[in-house]
Amino acid sequence: MANVTTAQIKELRELSGAGMLDCRNALNECDGDVKAAQEWLRRKGMAKAESKASRNASEGRIGCYMHHTGKLGVLVELFCETDFVANTEDFKNLLDDICLQVASMHPTYVSRQDIPEEIMKKELDGYMKAAMESGKPQQIAEKMAQGQADKYIREMCLLEQPFVKDESVTISDKIKQTIGKLGENIVVKRFCRMAVGE
Repeated sequence: MANVTTAQIKELRELSGAGMLDCRNALNECDGDVKAAQEWLRRKGMAKAESKASRNASEGRIGCYMHHTGKLGVLVELFCETDFVANTEDFKNLLDDICLQVASMHPTYVSRQDIPEEIMKKELDGYMKAAMESGKPQQIAEKMAQGQADKYIREMCLLEQPFVKDESVTISDKIKQTIGKLGENIVVKRFCRMAVGE
């Protein structure tokens, strides 16, 4: 077991936002390696988030973003399990980040499950037709079409988009990290984005 220093704990806290005890445990598990400890905490948070996913989230807040020009506005409804968590800084910061994401990246749906089947089929058929017309064999064309469909999903679905402030994580990952920290299920219920002239 590594001799974990206060400086290492402080550094890991700043990087991960996790509590002191969690940071100390992570550093102990990872022999004092801050980067490995950060990944260890991330995985722990994701596992914790998965275990909370079935719990009822009926409290929450509505967040808003208004661009300084007054020409773009966003509303997001974010749910959690208790009013207590809804009033924490971590929850409010997550809500602000999601509002900024919607304003910047213009998603159409919350998740891939929200995309109507006929729209997804039309997209896939279009990609398949284009791949076949370019002379690709059937099997290659199918893989290309599926790759393009996955790209379309990542662009259109809020939860699958890379986070605008840190593209190494998706919005879904960001939510799971906050679930891991706060210990409650968190769900994006809906959002609305309005821009003048759109």
